[in-house]
Amino acid sequence: MIIKNAELAAVAVKKSQYPPADKKEIAFAGRSNVGKSSLINLLLNRRNLARVSGSPGKTRTINFYEINGAFRIVDLPGYGYAKVSKSISQSWGDMIEAYLAGRENLVKVVQLVDIRHTPSAQDIQMYHWLKAYHMDGLVVATKADKVSRSEAAKNIAVIRKTLELKAEDLVIPVSALKRTGWDRLMEEIEHLLGQ
Repeated sequence: MIIKNAELAAVAVKKSQYPPADKKEIAFAGRSNVGKSSLINLLLNRRNLARVSGSPGKTRTINFYEINGAFRIVDLPGYGYAKVSKSISQSWGDMIEAYLAGRENLVKVVQLVDIRHTPSAQDIQMYHWLKAYHMDGLVVATKADKVSRSEAAKNIAVIRKTLELKAEDLVIPVSALKRTGWDRLMEEIEHLLGQ
């Protein structure tokens, strides 16, 4: 798939602000500072479309990016950042759950985890949410450039075990910095979109 056009279509905190449910959507979820914005920019071949922040917990909205006028990539708020208040953290959880539960054109949620660390309690909780909504099965292990190939294999095994992934579930290691792994993810996105 060649990305010819990618633009921010909507910024939402509630359902009434979502764009029309007329195009398939693939959402990205992950802890704050896991590299979600960097991955989205890599996939869309755009440097600053999704704003990369030096301070975690900055994405406090659901951001909808329209791609080639044909589908959307959706950036969900990062979870698990300790320095935000419980009430803000709860509102993000409610926002994400409302989107997951009520968006009929949502095809898949890609969960991002940091390849260097065992998935956190919040990562596990998110994956259980995705299972409940039948959106599980696709995990991206970010920051793959930070570990050796043998470490990556070992860490992916830990990710699979911790999240209780099934044999057919995918874990795709990606490095936004080295620009590796994104093509495998893009193939999977094309498959999900039926292209």
